[in-house]
Amino acid sequence: MGVDAYKKTRVQRNVQRKVTSTNLYLKLLIKLYKFLARRTDSNFNATVLRRLQQTRTARYPISVSRLVKQINTAKDKTRTLVVVGTVTDDVRLLTVPKINVCALRFTETARKRILAAGGKVLTFDQLAQQNPTGTGTILLRGPRVREELKHFGRAAGLPGSHAKPYVSHTARRGKGAR
Repeated sequence: MGVDAYKKTRVQRNVQRKVTSTNLYLKLLIKLYKFLARRTDSNFNATVLRRLQQTRTARYPISVSRLVKQINTAKDKTRTLVVVGTVTDDVRLLTVPKINVCALRFTETARKRILAAGGKVLTFDQLAQQNPTGTGTILLRGPRVREELKHFGRAAGLPGSHAKPYVSHTARRGKGAR
């Protein structure tokens, strides 16, 4: 939203992120979900499209243990969990129940554990074929506050920088391993 300097009125701006990724699969998915968002009355497709267009750091990863928590609280256990991001493994979780998950990417161990439990691992194009409006799905996103984000920004130690250094606090004081 801006103000027109000549007419002193508010001007609507069409602000939509241009995806600069070289990932061909991601570009095709954006095309597909743009079409689905336009052609269906489903808010699910518009949300998935918006999340596909986010930067890679804004597509937060989520662990298998969080997926299990969500499916345990859901009334219908056969729902498909949808994550626009990466699904990672959690070694603290001893047993993985049978769950159906659709995600952009899976770590190797997460994929093996889900498939070994009898669950399904879907891609977004498979989900669009099976369920174009998103009914029977639960759309999830990983936690926004992550340790790695504290290290982003200008180099740690520069004036005005709030980036956290990649060394332990004791090592910075000179009491690290010698």
